[in-house]
Amino acid sequence: MRIDDLPRIMILYCDMKIAANKNRGAIRYIDLFCGIGGFRIAAGLAAESLGTLTNCVYSCDTDMNCQRVYEVNFGEKPAGDITAVEAADIPAHDLLLAGFPCQPFSIIGKRKGFEDTRGTLFFDIARILEEKKPAAFLLENVKLLAGHNNGRTLTRIMKALKDLGYHAEFRAFNAMDFGLPQKRERIFLAGFRKPAEFEWPEGGCSMKPLEEILEKNVDKKYYASDYIRKNRLKQHGPAPSPSIWHENKSGHISAYPFSCALRAGASHNYLLVNGERRLTPREMLRLQGFPDSYKIIGSYSQTRKQAGNSLPVPVATAVLKNIFIAMGWNKR
Repeated sequence: MRIDDLPRIMILYCDMKIAANKNRGAIRYIDLFCGIGGFRIAAGLAAESLGTLTNCVYSCDTDMNCQRVYEVNFGEKPAGDITAVEAADIPAHDLLLAGFPCQPFSIIGKRKGFEDTRGTLFFDIARILEEKKPAAFLLENVKLLAGHNNGRTLTRIMKALKDLGYHAEFRAFNAMDFGLPQKRERIFLAGFRKPAEFEWPEGGCSMKPLEEILEKNVDKKYYASDYIRKNRLKQHGPAPSPSIWHENKSGHISAYPFSCALRAGASHNYLLVNGERRLTPREMLRLQGFPDSYKIIGSYSQTRKQAGNSLPVPVATAVLKNIFIAMGWNKR
């Protein structure tokens, strides 16, 4: 080593110390089934509002397109299939976040505890909770989970969480109540290893006008055919502008000053702005509460699927903020 190298080495050492100090005392969390990072954005926003720090120590998703988008935006590539990962190999963490897929629960339910969920992706959440015992968790799923199998599926999940030693509860929210012009209802499950004075957020925020979501001078490639546009107008008639026209499964057309829920697998003409054009990638992400600084890569169909599978960021932010407060993490 030359004497000339010493200043450079000292700078690198100081940078490493600064990075270590930045994460000291930060809320460590894992981001399971992370998609394109809705929960990660929400965790950062919640922490920022309270003047604290977060540190994502592990993320995973099997979708390679989501992995690429996540890496571009957060600087790290999520791991792949969580079912192939030993729970003991997951880093220690304070908080587990998971927007787990609503995979059908086909187990009859004769076994006890979380073993009853084996064969579903929720089981992988349960085995990590059992092994790593984080102080808290927050799970997100479609609202229909509450009524699946006449409520028995959610009852089974809640029993599994209780058997793992967690005090858990759930609440359904509509993204419209948290400022987004999208009628998107999701269920959140919050749990704590020790009893906590946790309160669900109230919502009640004023809805952001569509004008603030929609882009100007949109490329013609997003416009539906003349036939579809004329058919929409014929079925519904004139509607206020701006509005988003929604076609349900029976073909009935409705027009609202907000969007119905984005869906990953819906037809390309499921939602049309003013009955004329499809939403742009940026508009879809805005409807989910993603900031404009979020980088978009990949095809239109990929972004459409990713936005449709994501969660409403403002809702997750509000819930996480209350979890941080209940755990005293706002005082770090």
